[in-house]
Amino acid sequence: MDRIDPHATHAGPDPLRGGDQGSVPGGAPAGTFDPWRYRDQAGVADADLVGYKVEASDGGIGKIDSASHEVDGSYLVVDTGPWIFGKKVMLPAGTVNQVDHDQRTVSVDRTRDQIKAAPEYDETTHSDPSYRDQLGGYYDETYGALPPGTAR
Repeated sequence: MDRIDPHATHAGPDPLRGGDQGSVPGGAPAGTFDPWRYRDQAGVADADLVGYKVEASDGGIGKIDSASHEVDGSYLVVDTGPWIFGKKVMLPAGTVNQVDHDQRTVSVDRTRDQIKAAPEYDETTHSDPSYRDQLGGYYDETYGALPPGTAR
């Protein structure tokens, strides 16, 4: 069997156009962030995530109240309980780093402060394209602000 040289350039489809998730397992495609699509390696696979606990990179934030698997529009709505005085937050699917179905836990790659500072969730406008653009843009900006070595 031939070995592949990890330092060699390999011809093949463009990973940004082919839908692959880049070189980091579970990560977003190299150089881009798609807020509205679950990462291939996150382990979501159309599972019902309602009731799962959500862990930010620095601690728990609540439980999933609803989840969407819309094509290019997937998201989680998280009930934060007492953490943010009972408010709900909407997390684009691209922030999901990993799902542990045995522990019923979803890990996201943002801090609690980043999530708390996101545009406010409103049940009546969550499907509005301008809100989605604003929320997706916010999380895209915070994607670039992740410290080096943070799992993506």
